[in-house]
Amino acid sequence: MNRKALRALFLCSLLVLAPMSAAQANEVLGIVTGPKTGTYYTFGKDISQVAGKAKVDVDIKVSEGSIDNIKRINSTENAALGIVQSDVLGFLSRSKSPDSMRMASNLRMIFPFYNEEVHVLARKEIQSFSDLQGKKVAVGEEGSGNMLTSINLFSMMNITPSQMEKMSPAQGVVSVLKGEMDAAIFVGGKPVRLFKNLEDLTLPENQKYSLMLQQVHFLPLDDPKMLEEYKPAEITKSDYNFVQSNVPTVAVQAVMISYDFSQNNNKKRCEKLGQLAKAIRTEMPTLVTRGHAKWKEVNLDADTGVWTKDACAWPELAAASAGENKQSEKTAASSKDLLKIVDKKN
Repeated sequence: MNRKALRALFLCSLLVLAPMSAAQANEVLGIVTGPKTGTYYTFGKDISQVAGKAKVDVDIKVSEGSIDNIKRINSTENAALGIVQSDVLGFLSRSKSPDSMRMASNLRMIFPFYNEEVHVLARKEIQSFSDLQGKKVAVGEEGSGNMLTSINLFSMMNITPSQMEKMSPAQGVVSVLKGEMDAAIFVGGKPVRLFKNLEDLTLPENQKYSLMLQQVHFLPLDDPKMLEEYKPAEITKSDYNFVQSNVPTVAVQAVMISYDFSQNNNKKRCEKLGQLAKAIRTEMPTLVTRGHAKWKEVNLDADTGVWTKDACAWPELAAASAGENKQSEKTAASSKDLLKIVDKKN
C-alpha cells in the first residue's frame, strides 16, 4: 500500500466517532493511555494515585496507543485526556482533510513527558532515509504510534516507499534481518528491549544468525526538516553493543493532552483538569521517586514545540489572554475616540 493510500486509511480510522458534547462530560476524568504492558499505562496509574490525593477522580483506560487515544478524546466516550506521541499534531495538521484539521484544533497540551527515539533499522546498502524511496518498509501495526511516525516522516521528506507493510515490531525486525524488508521503523525510549535482544545474536549458540546482524544498521536521521518537528537524539554503542559508531536520530516526546475544555461552557471539566495539573506538578518529587523510571526524565516546563498549552492546566495563560483582550478593547475604544477628533467635519 502506498503512502497516500495508507495515510487516507489512517485518517478514516480517526473519524469514526463524533466529537464529544459538553453535556456528556462529567467530573470523572477519563485518561486513555496504551496497552497494560506499556509505559503510557503505567504513567496513567501513577497519575491516578497522585490525583487521588487531590480528590480528583481519574479513570485509567487501556488503549491501542496514540491514534486510538486521539480518536477517543474526540469521541462521545468519556475520555477527557490521554498520552500520545508529540508528532500526532503535525500529522493531523499536515492533512488536507477539514475533519483532521478540526480534530487537531481541538487538542491542547497539558504537560510534556519523556522522549522516545526513532529507530530505523535498515539493510546496510541503504545509507540514508532518502534511500527508502521505492523500498519496502515495515511501519508497525494498524493504529500504532510507529505507523503514525513512519507516515509523518515519509510525508515530511516527500518519500514514497514501494511497500509500507503493517506488522508487529518484532516481525518487522526479523523481516529486515532476513532481507525480506529493506527497513523497519520503531519508536521507543532507548534502550528498547526489542533491539537489546539483537545483542544475543552475537552469542556462540546463535552463531548462525550473527552474519544477519552484520548486514543491518540504524539509519541516521538528522535532516533539518525533521528537526522542525522532532528533537535531536542519538543512538550509541552504550545503548546497543552492535552499534559501531554514534548514529544521529530524532525523538518524539510523549505528551499528555486534552480536549480543549476552556470554551463552550465546560467550566467544571476545565476546573478538574486544572486541579489534576496542579496535583501532578505538586507531586513530581513523589512521581520521580516512586513512579515509573521515566518520570526522572520529565520536565513539565520543557519546550512544547508546535503544541498549544491547555488554558485549564495553565491558568496563567488564560489570565494573560484575558488581559490582552481587555487591552485590545481599550485600544479599540481609544482608536474610535481619536478617529472622531481627526475626522470631525466642523
